[in-house]
Amino acid sequence: MSAQVIAVIIIFCLTYLLIASRRLGFLPIGRPAGALLGAVLMVAIGWMTPEESYQAINDDTIVLLFATMLITAYLQRASFFEWIAAAILARCRTPWQLLAAVALSSGVLSALLVNDTVCIFMTPVVVSACRLSGLPMGPYLIALGTSANIGSAATLVGNPQNMIIGNLSKQGFSEFLLCSGPAAAVGLLLNLGLLWLYYHQSLPQGMRLSGAVSRDVHYGRLSFVALVTLSVIAGFFAGYNLGYTALAGAMVLVLAYREEPKEVYGQVDWPLLVFFCCLFIVMKGFAKTGLVEKMWNDLSPVMSLTRPVGIGLFTAFLTLGSNLLSNVPMVLLSGPYLHKLGYGNLGWVLLAFSTTIAGNLTILGSVANIIVAERAKKEYALGFVEYMKFGLVSTILVLLAGVPTIFLVYSSLVTGR
Repeated sequence: MSAQVIAVIIIFCLTYLLIASRRLGFLPIGRPAGALLGAVLMVAIGWMTPEESYQAINDDTIVLLFATMLITAYLQRASFFEWIAAAILARCRTPWQLLAAVALSSGVLSALLVNDTVCIFMTPVVVSACRLSGLPMGPYLIALGTSANIGSAATLVGNPQNMIIGNLSKQGFSEFLLCSGPAAAVGLLLNLGLLWLYYHQSLPQGMRLSGAVSRDVHYGRLSFVALVTLSVIAGFFAGYNLGYTALAGAMVLVLAYREEPKEVYGQVDWPLLVFFCCLFIVMKGFAKTGLVEKMWNDLSPVMSLTRPVGIGLFTAFLTLGSNLLSNVPMVLLSGPYLHKLGYGNLGWVLLAFSTTIAGNLTILGSVANIIVAERAKKEYALGFVEYMKFGLVSTILVLLAGVPTIFLVYSSLVTGR
């Protein structure tokens, strides 16, 4: 092993440490800057040329993520999330009904919008509703985070790792939804049942909700933004390029508002975009060592997707890897080698579903969970142990039910062609 390869491994490990831990004591620069450091070092040691680093970035994923953030920002300006929250609160008469509504609404919204942004806008509403009505915040925050992750597994635009998978696999939006959607629906119902089992006895019998959410909504503006968003989703189903379909919808909104979109740009998560661009470079540099390919050559015989045992081992491998490396790096390191496991696009769907659901194992397992905890911390400290008591069981049950569902649906679609 050459000195340069050893240097690449050290850079990868350093980048991983900066990504896996929110802030290292000796280098507290955070995830985006950590990934940026790794990308710069890959080029600085001569392992990658600047041109190779640019080519490593998946442009389609970055465009789709950027465009989705723009559309979500316009939905927020049109008070879409306040309207959803007001509608939920107006119809809920018991704490359990509110808990179920939070879980189901966050799951459905996350299938159409990025789960992270759904959690950004819904967490303050959930916290406010719980505070004003005297409800315990823990169950509602856990319901929000876990359900958002599960719902996001249904589509190619539900979360960043699915966006990457969509662009790497060239799989159609409708085809992916047909395979993963039923499993996500089963997962949401299982998660809802688990919420009832864990919390229904500890919740109060009644609640008082007044003024929890502002109902000052401009319905004309909201209707227009919702119509544009639905048109974008229709474009996804029609098979158009995901990134440019979303970007076209965002530009319709920019033109309709007839103002410079400085405020909208301010709501784009630029550090996240930098993070993904640099992560593409670091993972490509690490893969260039040949170590990842060797690992897959050794593991692929026992993880063949043509056998139930292989599917089980593949799911366990992805779940463990996602919690060690984080789900996006796991997708980037696994995607190029899925063809070794056989069975067409099944591997891509399982990769998306397993890495997404694995994020529910701990509170640090997904960005969505961290967002919920961080946005609620002034009112409630959602603890690691409190979350894991629910998240561990939820992750195991949803994977045990969802993975066979995906296999059965995919097999029926393949044999039906």
